[in-house]
Amino acid sequence: MNRITKRTWLMGIFLLVLLGGMVLFLLEYTLKSGKWISTAGSPHVFNNGNIGCGTVTDREGAVLLDIDDTRTYSGDVKTRMSTLHWLGDRQGNISAGALAEYAGQMVGFDPVNGVYQYGGVGGTMTLTLSAKVQNAALDAMDGRKGTVAVYNYKTGQVLCALTTPSYDPDNPPSLGEENSEQYEGLYLNRFLQSAYIPGSIFKVVTTAAALENVPDILDKTFTCTGSYSYGTESVTCETAHGKLNLAGALAHSCNCAFAQISKLVGRDNMVKAVQKYQVTESMSFDGVTTARGNYDISDAGGASFAWSCIGQHTDQINPCRYMTFMGTIASGGQGVEPYIVEKIQVGDETTYQAKAKKTDRIMASDIAGTLQSYLRSNVQTIYGDSNFPGLEVCAKSGTSQLGGGKKSNAMFAGFVQNEEYPLAFIVVVENGGYGRAACVPVLAPVLQACREVMDAER
Repeated sequence: MNRITKRTWLMGIFLLVLLGGMVLFLLEYTLKSGKWISTAGSPHVFNNGNIGCGTVTDREGAVLLDIDDTRTYSGDVKTRMSTLHWLGDRQGNISAGALAEYAGQMVGFDPVNGVYQYGGVGGTMTLTLSAKVQNAALDAMDGRKGTVAVYNYKTGQVLCALTTPSYDPDNPPSLGEENSEQYEGLYLNRFLQSAYIPGSIFKVVTTAAALENVPDILDKTFTCTGSYSYGTESVTCETAHGKLNLAGALAHSCNCAFAQISKLVGRDNMVKAVQKYQVTESMSFDGVTTARGNYDISDAGGASFAWSCIGQHTDQINPCRYMTFMGTIASGGQGVEPYIVEKIQVGDETTYQAKAKKTDRIMASDIAGTLQSYLRSNVQTIYGDSNFPGLEVCAKSGTSQLGGGKKSNAMFAGFVQNEEYPLAFIVVVENGGYGRAACVPVLAPVLQACREVMDAER
């Protein structure tokens, strides 16, 4: 009898463990099965590392990609090239992280029916990108390497995020030593994965730090003779700018003035400002994570610290993050996160719909307002309003010195103040030389294309 009782207890314990395991599995299945089925490499959803079913369109409904065994891209070669770094290639050399993030919603999955659209047509994913704007950016870059990006700083929608060089996935290049320089970094999404020396666009960060930490900064003037001694070294400008206030220093991008401003701000305040404004932090959206930037003055001497406030030294920024920083200034100190996937429709069901997500407040509204007026003045007095007809553009140019005899990278970042065109942007032309000369001709047609697309949507 005792033996039977023991066996009964053991059987009861075994059944309880089994039942507990089944309950745990069902709970995990209910909560996580959508993630399991859409894990990269899942044979139910992916082929060659990229999502394997469905249709992807741009914001205007133009089909960018029919996803099947062969992956059918747009019939327009320019569109195929301008959107490749978001759609992925057939070989899996370029990953489409944003598409993969919503693979479960794309194929149509629920815990009861499983993958109920796979094997059929799959879902339709609508991106915020405009093929028209992407193509305008591709034309404007004219074969040069870099990135052009524009997003709506009120909604978070990314209208343009071009990476070059690119190629036609229907006619991929044969890569070899003879064209290695032309296609350097071909598989890299420069908007997301690159970190660039910012050059003088970083002076916007230093200006914000000065406004926040130097109480009488608006009453001060700075004299530029073409060279400013900082310790045993010097900071130089290409020309003597004379006497400038803070707004003038930013407009004329005066290195000597900013060396003096850096002393007033101080090392500790500058480090805190960079952290507060988050310009070197990575950011994540739609399943993609950007590269981190860098601001490290731990071993910097006096002149090196000054150069760090000018956007040189070891400074680095990611284009997506810095574009968002510009959008945050335009929004008064608190912005929205960018996103690229607008919605997903499977049959009559909407399986995903994007929503605007506010970022942290990074600066007071009055400081943001002052920066807005300074950046607006830059365009009015230096870069030229005539380059952007009908748009109130606010911006800062940058020329990023690379050393080693390399031609500088050209940078341009800012935003549009028009209520009906709330757009923030960044342009990077690698080895493009001066920021204004290289970037303004790229940005101008891109912003006009954005304007036309937004007008058509009203």
